[in-house]
Amino acid sequence: MRDIFDAELHQLGEDLAAMSGRVEQAITNAGIALLTADLALAESVIADDLAIDAIERDLDERCVLLLAQQQPVATDLRIVVSALRMSASLERMGDLARHVAQVARGRYPRHAVPQALSGTFAEMHDAAVRVARRTTTLLNSREIQLAESIEQDDDLLDELHEDTFAALLGGSWAGTTQETIDVTLLGRYYERFGDHGVSVARRVTYLVTGVGRPELDRTAT
Repeated sequence: MRDIFDAELHQLGEDLAAMSGRVEQAITNAGIALLTADLALAESVIADDLAIDAIERDLDERCVLLLAQQQPVATDLRIVVSALRMSASLERMGDLARHVAQVARGRYPRHAVPQALSGTFAEMHDAAVRVARRTTTLLNSREIQLAESIEQDDDLLDELHEDTFAALLGGSWAGTTQETIDVTLLGRYYERFGDHGVSVARRVTYLVTGVGRPELDRTAT
């Protein structure tokens, strides 16, 4: 029985890493679609989000079954509960990538991001892709040193998010009402994407070290 349980726990880890890989692809493609006004790529991100949602549902069902049937304690319980939390964060990251793609699709054939802020959003795209890539690597390798670099990129996303507000509130902003709304929403999507990546990173660190942090669940929404 223990061998079967261990195999199930191992499979949870592999499926979380696979889910993260899909999120990584989603945010990469969503950002490219946004910056290049690529309609087909945007639509592919939106459609592929269903697969991420399906993985989360399957993971959650299996975690609930493990809790009910195995009644794990100590480290085993920590693994199952952490898997539930991480799958929720990864699913939300997939949703945020979809939101970016939906903005790109909604403004096609125009670019959703005004030229004045294209550089800022290119930087946000690069930082978000790094967060996603490092999250996937972290889930596969458990190299907790990566957690710090994920937090650094999240800090950069926060700074860039603030830059978008500074641009919108500055006296030189000449964007339309729709552009103002799009920039506000897109900045928020990228900022939250980074937050959820940090949440996953801290969960992995908790699993590896057994040491939690008081702000571990700051990304509940």
